[in-house]
Amino acid sequence: MPAGADARIARLISISLPAPHMRQLILDLLPESPPTLDNFVAGGNTETLAAFSGWLAGIQTETSFCLWGEAGSGRSHLLQASGFLLIDAAKDPALASAPANQQLAVDNLEALNAEGQIALFNRFNHLKMDGGMLLTATNQPPAHLVVREDLRTRLGSGLIYRLQALSDGEKAAALAAQAKERALKLSPEAIDYLMRHAPRDMRTLASFIVALDHYTLEHKRAVTLPLLRELLINPPEHIA
Repeated sequence: MPAGADARIARLISISLPAPHMRQLILDLLPESPPTLDNFVAGGNTETLAAFSGWLAGIQTETSFCLWGEAGSGRSHLLQASGFLLIDAAKDPALASAPANQQLAVDNLEALNAEGQIALFNRFNHLKMDGGMLLTATNQPPAHLVVREDLRTRLGSGLIYRLQALSDGEKAAALAAQAKERALKLSPEAIDYLMRHAPRDMRTLASFIVALDHYTLEHKRAVTLPLLRELLINPPEHIA
């Protein structure tokens, strides 16, 4: 990373902006570790994660695996961690960009249009015949999706697991663990402050820990509540 880039990051993430804007600044500017099964914070999803890992390893032989849950529950993280060819139906509702592939992941099933539903139905059948794997994610149980009945039946024949969003306590514990891995001293009070004042999704919170680590190393400052306020609310003029 170029000299001064960390300070630039610290300044940008600390501007007093609405949460979505702050989140985008963090995600755009920070080097980010790719999603993996190892860095997925399971929380109450240990059973789902174990089943998913087993399916990827071929222990369970069903053609399809569907993950459903609310936004922020980690669906997209696990789809990316699978290593499958990933298509986001919210951006390509007809699945026009999905080439033939033995391992296909489709995010946001609820966004599929009529063409996309037919395409996914046909792809499911081909994958089943060829021993391929279909990974999908949606915001509701597949049985509740407003899609073709034949597609709903196909999806219902596979493995279906719910992902639950992390509780505040689980997020706080994950932040403490990530800070410890970086030898970053983060007090319970500091974590509580972040939980109350930073964007609440785990991806952004984890990215902020990275930025905080860079900033404290560069400026040789310990993490204190005044420092967190400085970075989140009112950055000093010398940060550029």
